[in-house]
Amino acid sequence: MGIKTDVVIIGAGPVGLFQVFELGLQGLSAHVVDSLPQTGGQCTELYPDKPIYDIPAVPECTGQQLIDNLEKQIAPFSPQIHLDQTVDELQKRGDQDFFIRTSSGNEFDCRAVIIAAGAGSFTPVRVRLPGIDQFENSQMFYRVRDPARHAGKHVVILGGGDSALDWALQLAPTAKTLTLVNRTERFRAAEASVQKLYELAEAGGATVLMGTLKSFGTSGDRLDNLTFTLRDKAGSDKTVPVDDLLVFFGMSPKLGPIEDWDLALERKLIAIDLATFETSVPGIYAIGDINTYEGKKKLILSGFHEAALAAFAIKQAFEPDRKVNLQYTTTSPLMHERLGVDDDGKPLEASKPSGAVSAQ
Repeated sequence: MGIKTDVVIIGAGPVGLFQVFELGLQGLSAHVVDSLPQTGGQCTELYPDKPIYDIPAVPECTGQQLIDNLEKQIAPFSPQIHLDQTVDELQKRGDQDFFIRTSSGNEFDCRAVIIAAGAGSFTPVRVRLPGIDQFENSQMFYRVRDPARHAGKHVVILGGGDSALDWALQLAPTAKTLTLVNRTERFRAAEASVQKLYELAEAGGATVLMGTLKSFGTSGDRLDNLTFTLRDKAGSDKTVPVDDLLVFFGMSPKLGPIEDWDLALERKLIAIDLATFETSVPGIYAIGDINTYEGKKKLILSGFHEAALAAFAIKQAFEPDRKVNLQYTTTSPLMHERLGVDDDGKPLEASKPSGAVSAQ
């Protein structure tokens, strides 16, 4: 028998996390599944340190700060979040029952499914050079998990976007040498970051090359050097030492198994009923960047709005003979009880959750 819950949310980005909150206000439990090893989706994977300016009542916050605050907000509902796994199997059983199995072997029995998977699961765009993948996770990395491990080493960064430049600027002071290689002279990063990088290079703190990776050399069983074909008139080669290779060619979104769930799709986005955000399969809903409708705008705040309406629709579907009334968190005793606060907004002694729960 699987884990029983009212709703399984696929996607732990900002919209998926806020969906937990809106379901909680309706008295519904939720488990969240995400393919990434951390919550946050694009916010933490692509721009954790970049400022966001269009969240209502929050003049400015970084992607990571937004996710941290959302985790605090949903804490009263004790969400169970299952990371680093994908939904491999989804079966409908009866009118209002679903069976879900993930790549980690977790099984769920739920009454509704909400797809909040952004643009799908993200996989890094990989280096296309035969044999170099043998060094992945030992000397070649597609994300930085621990900046300290690169200190005192020959670090080579491939890419010309925000992530590549941000990490180059952060790691250069502690690296033995730092070389950033972009395919062209055109960067896809903030102009201020590009300027800082060139200033760093002029001061001798980094090397910036324009070229493509041609080959690699080894010393024993370790990656030892990289050879690049430079974008100069002669097309000359340059070999640089390397201990750690960091690759930031971007992330490639993929729908993955979602394409096999018989959902109506429009240009690889999920079509929904705009009144309920239900898909063509009753009981499966889609919110955020993964869905499409006339006038759709791919904004975080739009996803928050969709999460609220989807929660009301699901509650109504669960209780079709009872009108689901709108209640305000400012005045409703029931909302206060579910949030774990008294009528003055003070936390109840018996309800002081510390944050979202990360499950296996």
